[in-house]
Amino acid sequence: MAEEAAATIEDYDFSGTTAGASDVFPSEAGQIKKGGYIMIKGRPCKVVNVSTSKTGKHGHAKANFTAIDIFNGKKVEDVVPTTHTTYVPNVNRSEYQLLDIEDGFVSLLQEDGGTRDDLKLPDYPEGFDQEILKAYQDGKSLSVSVLSACGIDQIIAYKEEA
Repeated sequence: MAEEAAATIEDYDFSGTTAGASDVFPSEAGQIKKGGYIMIKGRPCKVVNVSTSKTGKHGHAKANFTAIDIFNGKKVEDVVPTTHTTYVPNVNRSEYQLLDIEDGFVSLLQEDGGTRDDLKLPDYPEGFDQEILKAYQDGKSLSVSVLSACGIDQIIAYKEEA
């Protein structure tokens, strides 16, 4: 009879771990309100309308969600029983000072003094990238708002610094 070796701490690789923050968290569908966020078809969306149908013959009231994808503006809909679990994206908004724009990529100043150079000018809404580029080329000092959810970061707004 072969003896099985007990697993030791050296048998595991913890080098690739993260802080454990999830892109989404569970929520009962009936708790999600207009103005909140919901995952529909794997995309983070902002709820613009919620209507609830009466309990049907199978005993569940249903929540009818109409939402807008926060990164591409597409309208999506979903119907979920109000007592069932659905998922809500963790959405964060950050402000950065715009330092440079080169080949469609922006260079942003972070709070710690470092730079972030991995973001492209946004392609939604149409013409928004040209608007930011023109303001930058006109010599205006700009700050941008970056929305982050589900591993996607995108510039959603900008303003001229005083």
